Amino acid sequence: MADKPTGLLIAPGSRNEVNLIGRMGNTSEQRQLPSGDVIAVFSVVVDRPVREHWGRTKVDTIACQALRPVIIARLALLDPGQWVEVHGVLRRRFWRSGSGLASAMEVEVRKLVRVKTVP
Repeated sequence: MADKPTGLLIAPGSRNEVNLIGRMGNTSEQRQLPSGDVIAVFSVVVDRPVREHWGRTKVDTIACQALRPVIIARLALLDPGQWVEVHGVLRRRFWRSGSGLASAMEVEVRKLVRVKTVP
């Protein structure tokens, strides 16, 4: 007789890791925060597997932000459509809007590399 799953973890621990491979969706945009820090915001477009197409939706556009100067400099050299690999963590960002508190999920980029494609 097969063992039934118990739902228990041995040595539990949380993990927040994101690994994306896709195309730059737009040119990165630098923004200065009220603190004076500069961030870069951009998106990565990831194709959905054919079996996961919903209606006309064939891609997911993932919002990303970079805080590290070396990554911001690297982003400035990339053009929309270029393949990239992004490693980071998922963050929920909050801000005040005209209709109250708003939020969005974004990938906070810790590592970014350009993926070379073979013709």
